[in-house]
Amino acid sequence: MKKKEVLLVDGYNIIGAWPELQRLKNEQLEEARNLLVERMAEYKAYTGWRVIVVFDAYLMRGIESKVKQHDVEVLFTRESETADERIEKLVSELGHKRTQIHVATSDYTEQWIIFAQGALRKSARELEIEMKEILTSISGKVKGYENKRPISRIPLTPEVAELFEKLRRGE
Repeated sequence: MKKKEVLLVDGYNIIGAWPELQRLKNEQLEEARNLLVERMAEYKAYTGWRVIVVFDAYLMRGIESKVKQHDVEVLFTRESETADERIEKLVSELGHKRTQIHVATSDYTEQWIIFAQGALRKSARELEIEMKEILTSISGKVKGYENKRPISRIPLTPEVAELFEKLRRGE
């Protein structure tokens, strides 16, 4: 039986490491978070893995919150908990003989802790490279489908075609 694959992503660590997200973070942190989640949705769609993005709420007041965004689980830690602590708990909770956990972070200490618990680490740089390859592959497949797709008998404006595409993706 094939193992289930789970990717846990240290959200702010990845945002701070990817140049595209780093630039965006300096102006609009929420937009950087949303773009990371969108990228992870593409990752999930391509790999079939369960993806959980953990954002640190250590300095914010409040309780833990969990939402599903673009079919990706997004978790904000509770007030007194760091993202690293929550990821360690998730590795422990989700770890199973039939489940392989991968943790995306460039925090060296965190990598050793999760590695000791049986999870595999993926640095921010490795995830970024993998994500670029995935986006290139998806783009190539989309172009292939567009070339094979029969032309619609109903002429559509680009705006309507985009709307249909969003509906198809479930957005």
